[in-house]
Amino acid sequence: MSDRVIAITGGHGVLGCAVVKAAVADGLKVAVIDHAKGLPVPEGVLELGGVDLTDPASAAKAIDAIVAHFGRLDALLNVAGGFVWQTFDDAEPAWDRMFALNLTTAANATRAALPHLKQSDEGRVVNVGANGALKAAAGMGAYAASKSGLHRMTEALAEELKKTSVTVNAVLPSILDTEQNRADMPDADPTKWVQPSDLARVMLFLASPESRAITGALLPVTGRV
Repeated sequence: MSDRVIAITGGHGVLGCAVVKAAVADGLKVAVIDHAKGLPVPEGVLELGGVDLTDPASAAKAIDAIVAHFGRLDALLNVAGGFVWQTFDDAEPAWDRMFALNLTTAANATRAALPHLKQSDEGRVVNVGANGALKAAAGMGAYAASKSGLHRMTEALAEELKKTSVTVNAVLPSILDTEQNRADMPDADPTKWVQPSDLARVMLFLASPESRAITGALLPVTGRV
């Protein structure tokens, strides 16, 4: 088993579960941070449920609990987030919600994790951006804007940390092959979409020591769409 410890926010979601499964298979020590609580995790995984990552104090408490349990933290994978499709004239704008879920959660978790990541010989931050944020389609304004903010945070933080051991990168997936996406797009061909397990492997590479030459990257992971 590896000594490396990774924290995965949003670890109870579809992508988060795929990352947890792959990380455990790699022999990594894994902690799951999620707003949901009490859901099953593989044996040996530290589950921290009921965490509100939009609150800096809650994020810091969760990160501190991981370090107290494992004695270190080597990588943070910011998977937590959300999606909504709505046009600009929607009566209940989702802009604040999208920025809270997709940007604030990652910023709070990262800020809390950085002092510990800097102590690692190979500290890593891996964010989940969105290929759809490179050019927003109709109905994607709030979501794309929040993910674009995450892209800029990734780039800026990577520059700030170049004199440390910590690298910061983001994956930019297109459509993930999930039950919900299949239900929402019944006429699409899901064989062209990105498998959560494949995206998980890319993220774990960026979280590994072998990715040390990469920082500030926004890596498209778009399948065959």
